[in-house]
Amino acid sequence: MPHLFPRFAPDIRNLDLPLIDGHARIPPAFLLDRDGPFEVNYIPFESVNLAARVVLVGLTPGFVQWRNAVAEAQVQLRGGASADEALSAAKRAGAFSGPIRPNLVALLDRIGLHRWLGLPGCATLFGQHAHLLHLASLLRHPVSRGGKNYSGTPAPIAHRFLRRQITEYFAQEAALFPDAVFIPLGPAVANGLHWLAKEGVLQPAQILDGLPHPSGANAERIAYFLGRKERSTLSTRTDPVRLDSAREALAQKLERLCGGTGLVT
Repeated sequence: MPHLFPRFAPDIRNLDLPLIDGHARIPPAFLLDRDGPFEVNYIPFESVNLAARVVLVGLTPGFVQWRNAVAEAQVQLRGGASADEALSAAKRAGAFSGPIRPNLVALLDRIGLHRWLGLPGCATLFGQHAHLLHLASLLRHPVSRGGKNYSGTPAPIAHRFLRRQITEYFAQEAALFPDAVFIPLGPAVANGLHWLAKEGVLQPAQILDGLPHPSGANAERIAYFLGRKERSTLSTRTDPVRLDSAREALAQKLERLCGGTGLVT
């Protein structure tokens, strides 16, 4: 995959970042593609950790992630860092940052991912054992719709333009991890991974789907999945049967992984 970073590095270095407060203010120089209300802007997320055994896949970076990643890349470039150093630092600064991380760690621990990896807990994937983790997005570069973060509607695999974004960037990246497991965050991402499996990019056995999205807006589903909330206290918005089924299926897949040397079959 050719790096786009050399093309955008001068603009990142010279960007007056405090003036940019939303997608609509991102300079035209960062625009990668456009289709109707959809715009795709470059983000320095090209760093790939080929040693990873786990690939966490979000939908697409939002504006805050874009800003955090570009800010770190700018600091690195102005400090004389190499392209690889700047890209690695930008990925660490921008990907899955903020309050989403504690929920994500708790969910991964709940299904036993740390046991397969031989770790005391999944929190170390964001520290001491970061070499085992690769962070990615189904739509690598931030997609906005009408100037706002794209939230998954329409579904990415149902829209020609969005499918092209998947195949042009993420599909090529995913093919580099034939022995890793992929954990999608949210049903739109899960559907995208299963579509890529049908296209031959992934093996179905690589996909560990079913986790509630770790966003704070999903607090009740997360609490039930983790066993912190009783079934009798759930609102009608939460389907305990589906969550129970997903938790059991994921636990079984991880148990099989822990008992073998390869991917789940």
